[in-house]
Amino acid sequence: MATEHEVVVIGAGPCGLGALRELRRLGVDDVVVLEADERAGGLAASTVDDAGFTWDRGGHVVFSHHGEFDRLLDEVLGDEVLRHERSSWVLAAGAWVPYPFQRNLHRLPADVAARCLVSLIEAQATATDGAADLRSWAVGAFGAGVVDHFFEPYNTKVWASDLGDLSASWIAERVAEVDWRALVTRTLRREDDLSWGPNDRFAFPTRGGTGEIWRRAAAPHRDRIRYGARVEAIDPAERTVRLVDGDEVGYRTLISTAPLDRLVGAMADAPDEVVAASKALVHTTVHVVGVGYEAPLVDDRSWLYFADPDVPFYRATNFAKYAPANVPDGDVGRYSSWMCEVSSSATHPTSPDGLVDRVEAALRSTGVVPGQPEVATRHLETVPYAYPVPTRGRDDALRTVLPWLDAKRIWSRGRFGTWRYEVGNMDHAVKMGIDAARRAVDGSPEALVPLELVASR
Repeated sequence: MATEHEVVVIGAGPCGLGALRELRRLGVDDVVVLEADERAGGLAASTVDDAGFTWDRGGHVVFSHHGEFDRLLDEVLGDEVLRHERSSWVLAAGAWVPYPFQRNLHRLPADVAARCLVSLIEAQATATDGAADLRSWAVGAFGAGVVDHFFEPYNTKVWASDLGDLSASWIAERVAEVDWRALVTRTLRREDDLSWGPNDRFAFPTRGGTGEIWRRAAAPHRDRIRYGARVEAIDPAERTVRLVDGDEVGYRTLISTAPLDRLVGAMADAPDEVVAASKALVHTTVHVVGVGYEAPLVDDRSWLYFADPDVPFYRATNFAKYAPANVPDGDVGRYSSWMCEVSSSATHPTSPDGLVDRVEAALRSTGVVPGQPEVATRHLETVPYAYPVPTRGRDDALRTVLPWLDAKRIWSRGRFGTWRYEVGNMDHAVKMGIDAARRAVDGSPEALVPLELVASR
């Protein structure tokens, strides 16, 4: 006999915790969160290794578009945050270029800068609307020079995909566009343009990594979270969730933050077209490699991007810079640490075998780690679902899957619940969870989920 609940939430990451906290604030106590892991946080959890170094599950920084997220941070962290001004750089064409690359071409070797600048001006003079794919959009926006030297090799590494297979629909807050007139002026004056984007200033917990936010957010609600609760099957007709231990949990509303393809895969009665659409969704796996050094923190940069295909990682984060407590005893006079991300996918696989050695060698060969410091620790964690890939067929797949779920009062939300990278940050996830909770209570509309993606057919 299933235990019945008003609301069941799958996942205790930012979205699931946002939903749980809001439901309880609204007076709904008949709620349970099913979390497969033994801790809260999901993709935003953190790990302390045996040497005392803290690592995230990828490069997270705290910034926000939503007041609800700001209030959550104030509540759980108070003044236990460090605030930073972003210092981000790109290694391309043998030069370090401030981010955004396409706005700082004067930092490149003269011949490369000239090609990039001329081709950008030519592209914008002849650009047309409606590019069918990401590469076509980038060539029209930035020209062949920027695409060849940075945009294509870098994004191929991030997405582990060919750019011709990707949509350009997600780029609004993710890719800095360029006005060629302003670019020419800055190039002639050799002026840097550093402040683009919502994360030019960001915060980070003083200790515990990003996961400290979610550990604290979950703690007051321990009685409503079942850890180690792995979902095996969902019966939408009976409105039950069966766990791998055989327990059954009933619901009136199901809010799922699980990857959308896995959610559909747990339902035996899903129509063939829904199953096919869910299987068409593409994601990356990311190998997170952390290397701690017996060397003081002297680098003031926040994170670095790498376009060179011979460098295994696409991003390296100066993790000791984020918070001294990310190294043992907070001793940045003795230790430093770099956290690197390497993408993998079904079409562009990267094996974890020998990867830590290759990453460590590349940190030295690129000059990120100067000299010959001793390695204090090596860390490797593979994140199976890291980035929801914005393929050209993604939105059609979502229009098939999400309305079918919605009609059964199953709301798939969060980074992988909606499979939309453009609203896939922590603040977006919390907002989606809060909005889903409000909808469950009083039918309020949701801000981040377009009606066309969820309206029942």
